[in-house]
Amino acid sequence: MSTVVLAYSGGLDTSVAIRWIKEKYNLDVIAVTIDVGNDRDLQSIAERAMKIGAVKALIVDGRSDFVRYFVWPALQANTLYEGQYPLATALARPLIARLLVEVARQEGSVAVAHGCTGKGNDQVRFDVSINTLAPDLKIIAPVREWSMTRDNEIAYAAEHNIPIPVTNASPYSVDQNLWGRSVECGVLEDPWAEPPADVYEWTDDPNSSETLEPEYLEITFQHGVPVALNGEEIDGVTLIELLNKQAGKFGIGRIDHIENRLVGIKSREIYESPAATVLLTAHKALESLTLSREQIRFKELVSSEYARLIYNGQWYSALHQDLATYVQSTQRFASGVVRVKLTRGQCAIVGRKSEHSLYDHALATYDSGDQFDHNAALGFIKLWGLPLTTQAQAQLLPSVGLEGNLLSNGQAKVKLIEK
Repeated sequence: MSTVVLAYSGGLDTSVAIRWIKEKYNLDVIAVTIDVGNDRDLQSIAERAMKIGAVKALIVDGRSDFVRYFVWPALQANTLYEGQYPLATALARPLIARLLVEVARQEGSVAVAHGCTGKGNDQVRFDVSINTLAPDLKIIAPVREWSMTRDNEIAYAAEHNIPIPVTNASPYSVDQNLWGRSVECGVLEDPWAEPPADVYEWTDDPNSSETLEPEYLEITFQHGVPVALNGEEIDGVTLIELLNKQAGKFGIGRIDHIENRLVGIKSREIYESPAATVLLTAHKALESLTLSREQIRFKELVSSEYARLIYNGQWYSALHQDLATYVQSTQRFASGVVRVKLTRGQCAIVGRKSEHSLYDHALATYDSGDQFDHNAALGFIKLWGLPLTTQAQAQLLPSVGLEGNLLSNGQAKVKLIEK
């Protein structure tokens, strides 16, 4: 019998999908659970897939590839979707899609399946990536196809004795990997409701009254990639795991975001991203030393576009290759050490240094040893303001005058008078 490769998370949607795909398409299901730092008992998840009816259950360790080829490039680009979301889930999708295609080729499968809904972003990320990498494979998205609500799914699971970790009392939808944890559904669908304490797992309450002494961390970067923590070289996976724990206990990395989904609706998402918050903050601090003002200005535009591209599922695009090339160029001198201070709910930069620093103490200081030519400022100011004064004299002042009066409290009142 023909087979389909299913991206199996062990959650409600994909657990129900194993049984449903068999009934609907008469295909045997190969469940593939990809480890991108999910922090779960993956062996138990694979066993659950077999109990439900999968003909094979595979576990693929994608953590190192995830960090090296997806997380670090996103960090180098300083990507935050809409200025808030570190794109944890969005970054994992193109890797998962690639690995699903690889398994499908190895197993001779005719289709690939995922558990995305018809109103979310992930369906776009998976479908676009799979179609780009393997246009001949059929894509099956059971949740997008069936007419079941979440309550219906839970009832279906109960009727068919499908073991699931979700109940009507705790209906959150959670996705997590090394770079962050995403939570939606339930009471969170009310944007006025404060997130309950049980929503958070990675971060302690930042408003806790419990005494917690500040911690200092020194993060070493080479070409924009963190390679050491407190002077000790460490691999990327371990570094992120350590930072998630260290920053998490200070309540750092909580994000409550009303975001604009690609499909045109707004959604309320809760994110926990301790390590991402610390590393993005530290990386930008390093770049403040090693990039010129114009590089920083333009890179902010590129970062925004890079984040949008990732969020919209366009990782395997020519545009991504173009932007990635630019980002890599900006990281040539992004090497150095950043000192970070962790306190309740805050990650503060308290020091940074680099052999490639553009900061010149002799030019910056106001004390003795100041080498800045103060007289040169007069000519600079005159040339810098020349376009403004020229336009004002030719166009603005002849048609508009200023009348200034003093109010009773001594503040100046300025009124435009048309002549």
